[in-house]
Amino acid sequence: MNVLNLDDFTTEEICKILDLAEEFKNGKQVDYKGKKVIANLFFEPSTRTHYSFDMAALRLGCKTQNFDAGNSSLKKGESLYDTVKTFEMFGNDAVVIRHVENEYYKQLEGINIPILNAGDGTGNHPSQSLLDLLTIRQEFGKLEGLKVVIVGDIRHSRVAHTNFKIMQRLGMQVYTSGPLEYKEEGYNYVELDDIIGKVDVVMLLRVQHERHSEKMQETIEEYHEKFGLNQKRVQAMKDTAIIMHPAPFNRNVEIADNVVECEKSRIFKQVQNGVFVRMALIHTVLGENV
Repeated sequence: MNVLNLDDFTTEEICKILDLAEEFKNGKQVDYKGKKVIANLFFEPSTRTHYSFDMAALRLGCKTQNFDAGNSSLKKGESLYDTVKTFEMFGNDAVVIRHVENEYYKQLEGINIPILNAGDGTGNHPSQSLLDLLTIRQEFGKLEGLKVVIVGDIRHSRVAHTNFKIMQRLGMQVYTSGPLEYKEEGYNYVELDDIIGKVDVVMLLRVQHERHSEKMQETIEEYHEKFGLNQKRVQAMKDTAIIMHPAPFNRNVEIADNVVECEKSRIFKQVQNGVFVRMALIHTVLGENV
């Protein structure tokens, strides 16, 4: 079993993963006693996803190998397939992969251990979406009927692409906002100040400069004024609404410094929930047999 794209999972399967993550949060114990090894292969920089997968594996009693792409045979021209196949032959029981290419996993037919997609280019980020859903469900006790606005660099965000689809499938109303240059056609664009008082979740995104071919039109100051979440916009939110961000976040760009840990923010709770969700995913792909 692989975890590549949430489109591959039924609604019931997604809810089962969320339920299992909640069980881990509430103290469920699983111990593989060092008999399973998980390889983390990150071909792109990452802190939260990489090390929460690592922590998730360790909490399950698995051992881990953490790949250093900068000092690997990639520098000698080794292909992605050959790199992953090597880790399979080492005896790893599953691989966690982050890669700059969309749908990189289509190159990996012939790999015979589970692959967990930790993010592919601008395409998919299944574990991030699952931890976002878990955080929202913990807050509201449900998902269906909730309203969400995703704000920022929609076009280049795998988080936006994955969340927009899965949240709609689960009965949520999803809007997007941000600079027109990063608008995604068909993604229900609205003006931020017109919607911010009507939604249950304000989800902010980092401007992904590393994926841009041209420099952003707005200055940092202009971006923060037009699209940044500041105290004035926080005050316009519903009393019960929450703030989310997949991180890393740029303080005083998409979110004001004094908003990051305000009462409505669930940003660091998302980080915590990431470990529980990734524990659930690893446990599921290993077959749940200890």
